[in-house]
Amino acid sequence: MTLEQIAAPGSEWWRTAVIYQIYPRSFADASGDGIGDLPGITSRLDSLKELGVDAIWLSPFMTSPQRDAGYDVADYRDVDPLFGTLADFDEMLAQAHARGIRVIVDLVPNHSSDQHVWFQEALKAAPGSPERARYIFRDGKGENGELPPNNWESVFGGGQWTRVTEADGTPGQWYLHIFDATQPDFDWTNEEVREEFRSILRFWLDRGVDGFRVDVAHGMIKKDGLPDYTPPADADSMGGGEDDVPYWGQPGVHDIYRDWHQVMAEYDGDRALCGEAWLPTLQQTSLWVRPDEMHQTFNFPYLMTPWDAERLRGVIRESLDEFGGVGAPSTWVLSNHDVVRHASRLALTADNPQGEGIGPKSAGKPDAVIGLSRARAATTLMLSLPGSAYLYQGEELGLPEAMEIPDEFRQDPTWFRTNGERYGRDGCRVPLPWSADAPAYGFNDTGDSWLPQPDEWARYARDVEEGDADSTLNLYKRLIVLRREHALGSGSLVWEDAADDTVAFRRGDIHVVANLGTEPVELGGDVTFLVQSEPFTGTALPPNTAAWFTKA
Repeated sequence: MTLEQIAAPGSEWWRTAVIYQIYPRSFADASGDGIGDLPGITSRLDSLKELGVDAIWLSPFMTSPQRDAGYDVADYRDVDPLFGTLADFDEMLAQAHARGIRVIVDLVPNHSSDQHVWFQEALKAAPGSPERARYIFRDGKGENGELPPNNWESVFGGGQWTRVTEADGTPGQWYLHIFDATQPDFDWTNEEVREEFRSILRFWLDRGVDGFRVDVAHGMIKKDGLPDYTPPADADSMGGGEDDVPYWGQPGVHDIYRDWHQVMAEYDGDRALCGEAWLPTLQQTSLWVRPDEMHQTFNFPYLMTPWDAERLRGVIRESLDEFGGVGAPSTWVLSNHDVVRHASRLALTADNPQGEGIGPKSAGKPDAVIGLSRARAATTLMLSLPGSAYLYQGEELGLPEAMEIPDEFRQDPTWFRTNGERYGRDGCRVPLPWSADAPAYGFNDTGDSWLPQPDEWARYARDVEEGDADSTLNLYKRLIVLRREHALGSGSLVWEDAADDTVAFRRGDIHVVANLGTEPVELGGDVTFLVQSEPFTGTALPPNTAAWFTKA
């Protein structure tokens, strides 16, 4: 079957796919300038084919001043020169498709860059003008409008409002930005904004992309009246732990995705929408993937579940129930470009809220050995679950969070907007190691790297791991092959009785057990192992280990 053919309803590719996230600036650098690029991705597609993934998702590569690593888009219909050209994109897409790999691109519809032509026009236009109506401009409070319109706090620290200077030089209106001041939010009640994004979708669909990952999919509609809101002290920065946040998860977002669903349906090949929606419950998350809306949404409650068997069993059960209840596949994910890598996160010994990051002064730093064992076990469990699984570049090498980045090299806006109180996301974005003995560990030929690579990266290099049968890379390859051979992406699971500190279920004749406790767990009987997250002998499953096996 070619990539363009349409699957029978219920068997679309995105329901069971293993999708690999590429953070372009850190994946592979063909130009040698220290920043990864599209030709670099093309040059490494064979490695992804060998890994066995079904699709790749590319974080933003569109034209941008790069104030937030490309999540501040100035032109939605072109490639930033840092990453190449539209011709480079077309070549990368064609080469991926030739290898049977689909391509999903990141779309950032909540906000643009302040360098976008629309926002530049808005700054020059008068209050109340059509140009300003594309964004959320408001008069300030106070006698002379000197106070922001409300008290909302930015995800990156500080307030969500910035005041402009009008054309005549006087202090003027304020504009809203959930994130950095260089990322003004669109006003999605404006039909001109909606029509513009229909056109942007079609631009990339016409080029042949297979879908979109939608950034901040829960933030595009704000509550009427923009009421004040003070989050709890321990609130998740993206809203995943709170109900009724006036700028997260408002009901009007669903109308946008019903509209986009119709656009996607105009194209052959089962094109897919996947939403980044941080919501308090899985029941709320499932509303994003009702039959006429998005096709997938990220399962952040699963990602954020700590290393605890009872809680892990609970989130798996709830995920399958809630997503299945609306006819959608559950998705599973352990790492991405916004969170601490799970080879470190699963062994943290202190609280680390989303977006906080880990740095030299952080408390609760993980034990690297325990972290990697838990990460391998967590992935072994995840890739046995029905639905679609997302991998983040470098996790197949077992990369930990880069925790010792010197302050002078940090680039995340969070670091600057919080005056160094939060380290942010740089630690999961360090360029990948491909070759232990090459400049920049094979990221390029020059040795330049936009973030410094730790000295320990050499032992995680792909060429080192390829030659080690027990490496994390070869574990991932085995898991993906077995997942496909046994069709584990579809179907259901049967829970099995097991010790309190384990997660245990059956997929057909394959038994899956993960030991999250501190003592070995006897599996019993005449077992034949298909895969072990860590090599062991006998039938006692060690702590922080998972296995797939059959029984005689």
